Amino acid sequence: MRDYILLYVNGKERKLSGEDVFSSLANYLRQKEGATGTKVVCDEGDCGACTVLIGRPRNGQISYLPVNSCIQYLHQLDCAHVITVEGLTLNGKLNPAQTAMVECQGAQCGYCTPGFVVAMTALACSGREITSESVKDALTGNLCRCTGYESIIKAGMEMDCKAMPDLDKLYPPQQMLKAFSELENDPARLSFEDRLCWLPCDLKTAAAIKDGHKGAVIVSGGTDVCVQCNKRDWEPGVLISLCKVAGLSLIEQKDGIISVGARATLSQLEEFIKGSIPEMTRIMWLFGSPQIRYAGTLAGNIANGSPIADTLPFLFVMEAEVELAGSRGSRRVNINRLYKGYKMLDIAQDELISRILIPAPDPSDLLKLYKVSKRQNLDISTFTAAIRLKLDGRKIASAKLAYGGVAPVVLRLPQTEAFLADKQMELDTFERAADVALAEIAPISDVRGSSEYRNLLAKNILSRFYYEVTDERAIACP
Repeated sequence: MRDYILLYVNGKERKLSGEDVFSSLANYLRQKEGATGTKVVCDEGDCGACTVLIGRPRNGQISYLPVNSCIQYLHQLDCAHVITVEGLTLNGKLNPAQTAMVECQGAQCGYCTPGFVVAMTALACSGREITSESVKDALTGNLCRCTGYESIIKAGMEMDCKAMPDLDKLYPPQQMLKAFSELENDPARLSFEDRLCWLPCDLKTAAAIKDGHKGAVIVSGGTDVCVQCNKRDWEPGVLISLCKVAGLSLIEQKDGIISVGARATLSQLEEFIKGSIPEMTRIMWLFGSPQIRYAGTLAGNIANGSPIADTLPFLFVMEAEVELAGSRGSRRVNINRLYKGYKMLDIAQDELISRILIPAPDPSDLLKLYKVSKRQNLDISTFTAAIRLKLDGRKIASAKLAYGGVAPVVLRLPQTEAFLADKQMELDTFERAADVALAEIAPISDVRGSSEYRNLLAKNILSRFYYEVTDERAIACP
């Protein structure tokens, strides 16, 4: 079993082992590669100053996506190609994104500029139409304290996408693809001092490794784990990265069930459900920046066990199942029964999440998802909610509600659901249901909001739901 990872940086091969593989990509680039254009500011994926392009094999090509390098660790990047801002020039000439930033005076202090340039380059190479909205969307994860953004948005609108160098011409992929294919089914065991990181190639091996190492930490997208490592100096003794496990990135729908693999990213899921579940698509857009969604996974959001995880209320009201793979086989757990307490999950020592099975909502369902936070985008929630109703005429045939941020775990509200069942679709029904809901929750006060504020949100969200769905579905109000 090999003891190194294979990585390319701006077209140059790197075989890394030892201490390097336990470093964040941002720190490695700055300290070992001298690629200091990659800036480290927040160290938790918020500001985008460290954005790089990460390319991985896909359908015989290398597909590149913008990702925050501060919350990607080297052990996640076996068989990947990293392009930094220094690697975006062609024959020493600025690329169109860089040129536009200069001509539109898109930089002041310049600290955030490399991240903007990389994100703008990714947009130009994506083939998306360049509009004010597409530029703003692509740059949601890049923060600037100086410019007020107008000059940066202008630069994005004016960059000459047709003149953008093709990344495959900058870095011909043939040699990299050949090297990556030779290691496709080759697991790795990485070590430094008393730390271990395993890169298994199948779920059975991953489960066996986890079973033999109590406290082993599973790394899928790493957007939560890596923040803990950066901000709390957390150094897990044993890591198991799923980056090489085949099949875990698959998303498919069969017989009304959406199956989401444990390595499938939030952006993959967002693209898959676009048009069919608009409410979830909207929440995922608010969930995090493109850089976060291209790395973070639905399985990771579930495993993190946060009571304010943005995807959980939806999964709760859809009665999603979590498939757990273990050394003795697999089993499925309804997500409503997965959490036993704060960060306590019904997952055995030898088990890990392999996929999530989500019943697709019926088009006739009344489904609304809510996220309240201090910032609209890229912020931790204060309160979350999912409300799903089925109607029989103007009568509520069934109701499913889940609230986040009101208890140590995301809560289903069975008493409120029972109260709503068989009631008429009237404002008074929801106002009275709000009092029932308040009796089922116990929010605390913290830096994101007081218990009184969360209670008010929990109460008012039901009236908001009523007004929104009666307006959108043209349900006659009495």
